[in-house]
Amino acid sequence: MRLLAALLVGVVALLHGGFLVLEMFLWTTPTGRRVFRTTPEFAQASATLAANQGLYNGFLAAGLAWGLALGGAGHAVRTFFLVCVVVAGVYGAATVNRRILFIQALPALLALALDTLARS
Repeated sequence: MRLLAALLVGVVALLHGGFLVLEMFLWTTPTGRRVFRTTPEFAQASATLAANQGLYNGFLAAGLAWGLALGGAGHAVRTFFLVCVVVAGVYGAATVNRRILFIQALPALLALALDTLARS
């Protein structure tokens, strides 16, 4: 169970590392515009905001990686960052696009549940 929990936390961290790349470096490219379904004009106008959002996603990824590196002693760190991801995902789903709930919040919620169960 601990290995599965750690793998899922790692997946969530990798997702957020990917979001960092998409939002900071690929936002105005055809790939970034396709992923986020934006027009070239919107992508260009919002590039600075997207880069800022990407940086925050990088902090989430780093926090999760830190929690994993701490092993059993990192449960509180993993819990904090996974809860942050869930809250951000729920807020994003409510305000931007419902798919954020499934792409961001659900994997984090599953990782949080497994990490908590593995600790028991």
